[in-house]
Amino acid sequence: MPHTASAAKRLRKAEKRKARNRLVAKAIKVKRKAVAASLEAGDAAKIGEDFKAVQQTLDRAADRGYIHKNKAARLKSRLAKKIKSAAANPGAGAKPAK
Repeated sequence: MPHTASAAKRLRKAEKRKARNRLVAKAIKVKRKAVAASLEAGDAAKIGEDFKAVQQTLDRAADRGYIHKNKAARLKSRLAKKIKSAAANPGAGAKPAK
């Protein structure tokens, strides 16, 4: 327990920020998984929509300071690279049957 009023306020602020950061991180994670699922399915239209949604979410998170702008750029770049690779090799993204 905090002993001073200022420490109590810092604790309240930290809890609010932690909750907000977790929401943003979860949103990014869910949208990235949607792109991965679209890549597995091979649906080009869905891939484009999902990638655009991920880009918007990452840009918004970077603008608001939830993640670093370079991290947002790195994640977008890696997703774009995967999408480009999947477009060049259709069917390569699917997992092999055992």
